[in-house]
Amino acid sequence: MSSTPASASPVRTAWLVILLLMPVALLNYLDRQMLASMKYSVMADVPSIGSEANWGLMLGQFKWVYAALSPIGGYIADRFSRRLTICGSVFVWSAVTWWTGQATTYHELLWTRSLMGISEAFYMPAALALIADYHLGATRSRAVGLHQTAIYLGVIVGGASGYIADAPTLGWRFVFHACGLFGVIYALPLLLLLRDAPRGGDRSAAPGIAPWNAVRELAANPSFLLLVLFFTLPALAAWIVRDWMPAILKQRYQIGQGQAGVSATLYWQLAAMAGAVAGGWLADRWMKRGARGRIYTSAIGVALIAPAIVGVGAAPALWVAVAYLILFGLGWGFFDCNSMPILSQIVRPRLRATGYGVMNFVSIGCGGLADWGFGALRDRHASLSLICTAFASVAVVSIGCVLLIRPRPELALEETRT
Repeated sequence: MSSTPASASPVRTAWLVILLLMPVALLNYLDRQMLASMKYSVMADVPSIGSEANWGLMLGQFKWVYAALSPIGGYIADRFSRRLTICGSVFVWSAVTWWTGQATTYHELLWTRSLMGISEAFYMPAALALIADYHLGATRSRAVGLHQTAIYLGVIVGGASGYIADAPTLGWRFVFHACGLFGVIYALPLLLLLRDAPRGGDRSAAPGIAPWNAVRELAANPSFLLLVLFFTLPALAAWIVRDWMPAILKQRYQIGQGQAGVSATLYWQLAAMAGAVAGGWLADRWMKRGARGRIYTSAIGVALIAPAIVGVGAAPALWVAVAYLILFGLGWGFFDCNSMPILSQIVRPRLRATGYGVMNFVSIGCGGLADWGFGALRDRHASLSLICTAFASVAVVSIGCVLLIRPRPELALEETRT
């Protein structure tokens, strides 16, 4: 039950995997984003949260747990089954999402965010590695980009959840209950229909690698270490945009919670969807001319992200802030759709999920610190413009990191396969 039926077309099966995973990717980020978009409703209903710093700590709690478990989730997907790792992850995190709607104290919310971090940590490394297993050649960036568009859609829907939270007959708890129930139900057909790749980058032919040896091999790869930095530094700004922008726009421009959530998510996520599709197409095309096409495409994305963050911090009006967020989203799409494809150029197939898990560990762990730090700085009335400029400067440094990455020639052969 773990391989694709022989009668299925390899190309059709490869794209079917994307279609099956897109609802999961949507839920993965919807379940995270809607808490940030419903901040004021949650804080009013759970007064023990108390302060901005506590709110930031709660957001950071998810990230730290998620980060710590990501390498383990990736290793399990590499060592055993990507399919079972994915299906188990969506079932558990959906059950925790439902439970979040039952929480009545700050400590309960901390527990639910921690458990959600544990369960969601297993999804992304396994899913992106499975996509790379099926899309061996010229469609890899486009396939990852299409998967990522579902993530952006999840953030959009999560941003709109502020309207539901404001509705007297529904409220924020209803959203968590509904999303959790849907995910639990979807896990069953996903288990029946999803399959591990029959070849899976020669996973079935190779013996399992011990955890310490996996870590040692990755740590000895200079290009992988550069990719970890490149993956982490721009993401610091992205976590602030995802987690704090609804509250920033509401406070700065004196608008409602629903409008703030939509303004903070809809436009830049739509731009990210366009950027992921365009960036995936450009990267796949550029790869026909040389092995660094995906690296250059991703660097262009970060070159758009940095000025966008500066602009958001200094925007004098809501429409100006939204315009800069659109630029940010376009750059993020270029960046995001090429992380796993670049990893596939420098790390052998059997370590891809583990490698992505390590990248998540560093990136999201630092993102949790960024969330907490941002909340603490806001409590001290630090200038938003100054904070955003600092995050943009860090993102600029990452461009030099990605340009120093050197693809491995022996892995380039995979780019010629279909």
